[in-house]
Amino acid sequence: FVSIGSMMDVSWGDIIYYLGDDPNTKAIAIYMESIGDARSFMSAASEVALTKPIIVIKPGRTSQAAKAAASHTGSLAGSDDVLDAAFKRCGVLRVDKIRDVFEIVELLGKQPRPSGKYLTILTNAGGPGVISTDALIKSGGQLAWLSEDTMKKLNECLPSHWSHANPIDILGDATPNVFARAVEIAAENPYSDGILVILTPQSMTDPTRTAEEITKVAKKMKKPILASWMGGRAVTEGRAILDAAGIPTYDYPDSAVENFSYMYQLSVNLAQLYETPRWCEDLHPSTLVADTIIATAQSQDRVILTELESKRLLSCYSIATPAIIHCRTAVEAASAAPSIGFPVVVKLHSETITHKSDVGGVKLNLHSPEQVRDAFLEIQQGVEKEDFFGVTVQPMLDTTDAFEIIIGSSLDAQFGPVILFGLGGTFVEVFQDSSIALPPLNSNLAHLMMKNTKIYKALKGVRGRKPADIAAIEKLIVNFSHLVMDKWMFIKEVEINPLLATHDSVIALDARVILHDSNKMEVDDEISTQIIRPAIRPYPAQYEQHWVSNKGRVLLIRAIMPEDEPLVVDFHKRISEESVYTRWMSNMKYDERASHSRLIRVCHVDYDRDIALVALDEESCAGKNNCKLVAAGRLTKVHGKNVAEFSVLVEDDWQGEGVGGKLLLELIKHGEADGLDGIEGIVLPTNRAMIHVAEKMGFESIYDKELNVIKQYFSYKEAAPNCTETKDDYQLRRFTCPTNI
Repeated sequence: FVSIGSMMDVSWGDIIYYLGDDPNTKAIAIYMESIGDARSFMSAASEVALTKPIIVIKPGRTSQAAKAAASHTGSLAGSDDVLDAAFKRCGVLRVDKIRDVFEIVELLGKQPRPSGKYLTILTNAGGPGVISTDALIKSGGQLAWLSEDTMKKLNECLPSHWSHANPIDILGDATPNVFARAVEIAAENPYSDGILVILTPQSMTDPTRTAEEITKVAKKMKKPILASWMGGRAVTEGRAILDAAGIPTYDYPDSAVENFSYMYQLSVNLAQLYETPRWCEDLHPSTLVADTIIATAQSQDRVILTELESKRLLSCYSIATPAIIHCRTAVEAASAAPSIGFPVVVKLHSETITHKSDVGGVKLNLHSPEQVRDAFLEIQQGVEKEDFFGVTVQPMLDTTDAFEIIIGSSLDAQFGPVILFGLGGTFVEVFQDSSIALPPLNSNLAHLMMKNTKIYKALKGVRGRKPADIAAIEKLIVNFSHLVMDKWMFIKEVEINPLLATHDSVIALDARVILHDSNKMEVDDEISTQIIRPAIRPYPAQYEQHWVSNKGRVLLIRAIMPEDEPLVVDFHKRISEESVYTRWMSNMKYDERASHSRLIRVCHVDYDRDIALVALDEESCAGKNNCKLVAAGRLTKVHGKNVAEFSVLVEDDWQGEGVGGKLLLELIKHGEADGLDGIEGIVLPTNRAMIHVAEKMGFESIYDKELNVIKQYFSYKEAAPNCTETKDDYQLRRFTCPTNI
């Protein structure tokens, strides 16, 4: 147990990295009152959770508890729902009870994680099986379906009156051998992800021998097995046998199934770690137009965009909106309506009022210019003069078979921008059917966000209504995420409600954008602390560039993506043994270098703790599916130090063309932009090309006689001898270095 006090000079990220590096630590359990540096926590947890489970118990689900925690830590408390979303995104398991912490740590230490949520319950009494089923469903699990082969084998070994379903009730007179055989058959069922064995002491039950027989079967199982030996002192010896064999044993079966569901949830959280955000490839936002809209409002000291401005901003990110015409007079409105096409909607256009319906600022289903003119006058008379800037005329869309959705973003006190998706319309606060996620999002994460709502079932089609265009909604969520991440320094809140979704279209019917107060945004040329940065860095698209090698071959240089794993596998096929030894200082075999478990870490990078750049042969990418990766460079932060380690590997046929030097230059630029003190690396004395390239860029080389390696270090505090101190495209302080080295 470690007590860390008030954490004045240490963050959760520091602690997680430290325990992650500790070889004696197998799992990490945390009591947390405040998240602190959210990005540091998310980055560290995402890395460490892949190899060591992280379990967190954080109070504050109720407002009273949150207030007590805040008074204790002196920190702002964010939304508890946002915290849940953050934990899931970085592979952390959150539990509610102190008992759960210790039970799940024990379970994870003894049993493999389930691949799914389907549990087989095997019992010698019906009642505990029914209670366990309730607990399983309530905690998010499901009963496993028994295959035909499983049913056949169970019929052969069990009495005719067994339950013939899951839970498998093998009846009270089951012998130890029957118990063991039934467990063995259930474990072979391909539809089952885990087994719970329940024993209740009855007149013919032998708890000790049954435990002994089950431990023999469990040794051959690759699925998690849990046990509940009910009966207090009468089953003590049997429990001890199971515990000694690594089978977690519980007094009550409902506790066992809850812990199974916890294990499954942890597996789901970890799976999400591999979902690295990247913008849609066909999205080319009109950033200049978006910047102009925001700058215009700021120049007028406004924090609220009009509906017209809000919809134009959305259009910059390929989010469809209906036609809209701003009219300053009743005559203009009456003249504009026919060009829109009847029926139309007339809405208040205001720079101060965002909820137009509350002040009678929305008039629907208007069929003539006269009705439009009357609507204009009614809206004008219903608000103060200083709040009225005319109206907008828009088409009255048919919503008969449409679904009303809400998607929005607001600031969390700890995690910065968060995105909400759910049931929209006027009853959004009543039904509260929504899910929350941290941006940036890709299509998979957007789909998962949708699945976590009740409206999702309806979107797939219900009671004769055509299903909504799910793929289009996913794309819109990703584009919306792009907007949020692109303009997080300016936008405080943005909301689309309702978002109208049909089987063939998705359109933003109404939109609202609130900006940060520009007068409070900068303090001594720094971003105000009131603007919380995003907790997760997006894919760094700014590194994408075309570059020509010394021999005139064109390369595409960009940050690595999860989708690059097949390219990396192919890359390693073309690397010579000499290059492998030079890079890793050992003869690492191809199977090890190209294994999926290793490439998960290579391709799924955090973009905060490390950055990996790849160089692709542009000529081979003509067909998009045949790109050839020819070089890679990586910069990884050293835990506990403000420096990073670099590494570069170039395919043999591309060596000597300046590719390694170009990648190293880009890594140097990234390190300075990230505020590092320096970059370090270790190379073999025989790797003269890398030593030469690094020294030309300002690295100091020191020979370590004991290890027979060259240690190289680049300091950002000293000017590089061969680099001119001018600003480059990244607006960095120092480097215009020779690129053809």
